[in-house]
Amino acid sequence: MAHNPIDINKTVQDVEHLLAKSDDVPPALEAAIHMLLTVVKLLADRAGLNSRNSSKPPASDPNREKKSRSKNAKPAGGQQGHVGTNLQRVDDPDAIKHIDIDRRTLPRGNYVDRGYESRQRFDIRISRHVTEYRAQVLENERGKRFVAPFPPELSKATQYGASVKANAVYMSMFQLIPYERIQTHFAEVFDMPLSAGSLYNFNADAYQRLELFETLNKVQLRQAAGALHVDETGINVDGKRLWLHNASNDQWTYIAPHAKWSGQAFCDNPVKLLFSVQKRLIRNRSGSCDPA
Repeated sequence: MAHNPIDINKTVQDVEHLLAKSDDVPPALEAAIHMLLTVVKLLADRAGLNSRNSSKPPASDPNREKKSRSKNAKPAGGQQGHVGTNLQRVDDPDAIKHIDIDRRTLPRGNYVDRGYESRQRFDIRISRHVTEYRAQVLENERGKRFVAPFPPELSKATQYGASVKANAVYMSMFQLIPYERIQTHFAEVFDMPLSAGSLYNFNADAYQRLELFETLNKVQLRQAAGALHVDETGINVDGKRLWLHNASNDQWTYIAPHAKWSGQAFCDNPVKLLFSVQKRLIRNRSGSCDPA
């Protein structure tokens, strides 16, 4: 490494060479010089680190050399033959707005209505929707009250509906958004408070409701013909290293965690049991298991 006008690496080598040739330098002084030379090299190397020769991110290296994009004959944007994604018209729009011609802007004459031309704009409505259920109350001549029964799912004076729960579970489990950000989203966009405990309960409820689907998923994968993809990857759960096993084909996917990467995981984990498609006997150091 060179710092104008000094070549630090060459200077350090020269000093080390002189020390090696000198016989009258006390051992303590020689050790101290070697230590200082090491510090100098470390500092010099650190000063020379950039986003190309270290783990420094490019954003922390504003003076880095930037490569210019290679020029080619292709024009910018989508190439010929590229299939784009466009909005498609719908036959049943949610609202229709008629636009009439201001006849005062037309030249004098007789006109015949020939229908209309149409264009469609796609929007989304993001708003809170509250439904109040009012159960009729009747009272007889003796003062006894009779109240119409509420739907079974309405057990409290106020509660979250299915769409709220589904949206929260989708954001948490599929989009992997942290609880606090989901709470902020519901509070700011929908003016609806949502506690971390409620989010947890929504996820737990979805987990219980998906039990039958999980069973069906395993059956479909076990009975499926053709190739079955099986893999695993490391994950962190509460600071502990676990393995996320998965089995899938072109229609079904099953994912589940396990404490082990292989071995007994092949026997314990329902994902690995899917190897029963091929009626394999899975063996490991601890013994064997028959997934069939």
